[in-house]
Amino acid sequence: MTSTTSPARPPHALGRLLPADPLLRRLVLMSLVNSVGDGLFVTVNVLFFTRSIGLTPGSVALGLTVAGVCGVFAGVPMGRLADRVGTKRLLLVVGPLQAVALLGYAFVHSFVAFVVLACVATVLERGAVAVRSALIARALPAEGQVRTRALLRSVMNAGLVAGSAGAALVLQADSYAGYVTVLVLDAVSFLAVAALLVGLPVPAPAPVASDDSDGGAGGADAAPGGRRTALRDRRYLVVTVLHAVLELQLAVLSVGLPLWIVLSTEAPAAMVAAVNVVNCLLVVLFQVRASRGVTDVPSAARACARGALLLAGGCLVYAAAQYGPAWAAAATILAGAFVHTLGELLTSAGGWTLSLDLADPRAHGEYQGVFMSGQAGAHVIGPLVITLTAVDHGAAGWVVLAGVFALAGPALLPAVRGAAVKAVRTA
Repeated sequence: MTSTTSPARPPHALGRLLPADPLLRRLVLMSLVNSVGDGLFVTVNVLFFTRSIGLTPGSVALGLTVAGVCGVFAGVPMGRLADRVGTKRLLLVVGPLQAVALLGYAFVHSFVAFVVLACVATVLERGAVAVRSALIARALPAEGQVRTRALLRSVMNAGLVAGSAGAALVLQADSYAGYVTVLVLDAVSFLAVAALLVGLPVPAPAPVASDDSDGGAGGADAAPGGRRTALRDRRYLVVTVLHAVLELQLAVLSVGLPLWIVLSTEAPAAMVAAVNVVNCLLVVLFQVRASRGVTDVPSAARACARGALLLAGGCLVYAAAQYGPAWAAAATILAGAFVHTLGELLTSAGGWTLSLDLADPRAHGEYQGVFMSGQAGAHVIGPLVITLTAVDHGAAGWVVLAGVFALAGPALLPAVRGAAVKAVRTA
């Protein structure tokens, strides 16, 4: 197994910016290429669907919602398939299929075709997320995985920012040719990631002795041969649901806060962009540092509990932004975004460890599929939840959201009680 430390870094400039370990460097490059492509497409996709394909905004929203629901159910079957055929082998197939699905948008001219293609693309995307998570679990030593995921998340945010900045030129041109160019570039990014994946060493799963001393690690029912199944692992399902509640914070940033700023505060609309910049920069700069104290299941649960309280505090700060002049509202929103992002950093780091350490190491694909499906479900229902609370009911709604976060995070502490301090994640 390649270690996570290596001798001296290459002397050239790019080498100094990349990790010294060859395996980790390849993972970073894959994350960077993929996220730049995603940043390009996500920034322009709605305008492309409406202005070039000719769909109405309502049709686009409905189609993407249906696709999101389909994506929720993609993780488990894709994860199980990865456990059977191998994570790397499956991703080498899924990546090119994602490229083909993306290019298919250039030939869509009806709502039905759009919905079908969006569902296919989303199923592939959500499945790939689960399989990539399982791949990292198999490719890296257990002790370095959380830090690696933190690094990859920092790189991902940097890539999204870079992709979004490049997409600004396409938005300015607002032409069919420009939008199709983005589709092509994003498709190329999927193929480039597949090419980088070819040389990535990923060991096959090794047999692990089963230990049924605590009832299958928290009440899990075992499959034939002693392997636990994620959908019957009660502890894992409870942790997945509780952490999915914390994932509602994404909808707070992407839906609730922009509408709150524009409709209910005196802050300038430009604060929407400022909040996104603050969030991305903090993730890029501090996600690795936030993960340092997360080393096992108990510390991961504590990190999630602290992060949830920070998310709750951010909601209360946002609520206060409706009282006061524009400068005070802007300062309050930035303060809330700072507190919110600190909570996001901790809940992300804790979630990675919980998803890995509570899983059966022989079924990382299935377990990661379940955990990622929980996150996908939160992303689908998140806009509705935030709209029914903060957007519709103002400060009182923000208080309700704060209460939800404040209850869900600490609830992880008793949920993981009795779990091994550090589960073996031998690949």
